[in-house]
Amino acid sequence: MNAMMRRVVIGTAAVSMALTMAACGKAGNSSSSNSASSGDTKTVGLLLPENSSSVRYESFDKPLIEAKVKALCPDCTVKYNNANGDAATQKQQFDTLVSQGVKVILLDAVNAKGTAAWVTDAQKKGVKVVAYDRLASGPVAGYVSFDNEKVGELQGQALVDALGANAKSANIVMINGDDADPNAGMFKAGAHKVLDTGVAKIAYEQSGEWKPTVASQKIGAAITSLGKNGFQAVYSANDGMAAAIITALKAQGINNMPVGGQDAASDAIQRILTGDQAYTIYKAYKPEADGAATIAVDLLHGLDVTGTATAMTDSDGTKVPSLLLTPIVVTKANVKDTVIADGLYKASDICTAQYADACKAAGIQ
Repeated sequence: MNAMMRRVVIGTAAVSMALTMAACGKAGNSSSSNSASSGDTKTVGLLLPENSSSVRYESFDKPLIEAKVKALCPDCTVKYNNANGDAATQKQQFDTLVSQGVKVILLDAVNAKGTAAWVTDAQKKGVKVVAYDRLASGPVAGYVSFDNEKVGELQGQALVDALGANAKSANIVMINGDDADPNAGMFKAGAHKVLDTGVAKIAYEQSGEWKPTVASQKIGAAITSLGKNGFQAVYSANDGMAAAIITALKAQGINNMPVGGQDAASDAIQRILTGDQAYTIYKAYKPEADGAATIAVDLLHGLDVTGTATAMTDSDGTKVPSLLLTPIVVTKANVKDTVIADGLYKASDICTAQYADACKAAGIQ
């Protein structure tokens, strides 16, 4: 394992250990005078946004949060719903949790700009809302995510690196995420920091909706506008969109063009190994999920969260206690030392028969 990854793995382990120790240390204080005096102190609400463009929510976030809540509070339960990309559905799910007396809700908002009224009303009823992964608007009690502008910077730099000596003469296409998601804006801002000077020109740029079908339509429009030879690489906001973009490019006879995403989806790792995708961004889900669960359980018991939420994030002029984690670029060169070494995937998950030769070439057995 290289030096960078040793630091990453050690840092990830340290976060997990710190969270566990903090929770254990506070457990004895749960009957103190600042404990929650009313409401449901045994239930955490968990609302996740979608499952169409990213498999992470159902495969990682949900089970990891449920497991950590149970570890910290054995008699606690998690009430879970996925909004399937529909903000109105999520609002109904949120209102139902509030009406059921749930006092802590982890919210990964479909439309993070539209939650201020929900969160304000919930706060008036004694409900604590923790913004998970995306910074929901309104008076949230905490925020757990990654340094999302840094994610964009890493995406932009990885695309420049993939272009190599051709970067300064390259025109690129940018297919960004959903404008309703503040993370998408931070990814875009970070990517522009690098790409505005790292390539010749951003020849075509559009926002998507975190939907592969929309990304496919957008890249089709870019090909129509620029021509097959009018651009040399594609920035995609996430892996699900990148998959659709790569398929659309191949359908037009455009092969081996650098395309990158994020989320470290298993199929993205396979595309990276075969050379179809240039890179992804690995955001270690377990430290994020563990941090969110720890904050939620602390809030249930009326405890201070700043032992876990050690940073502060500005939200409409208010400082919100936050836990912000560091993302990692994954390319063919470090698949083994990142998502495999960290246990996100087993080699057998990635190295199916179709990808056996590519895995062998990358030193993954």
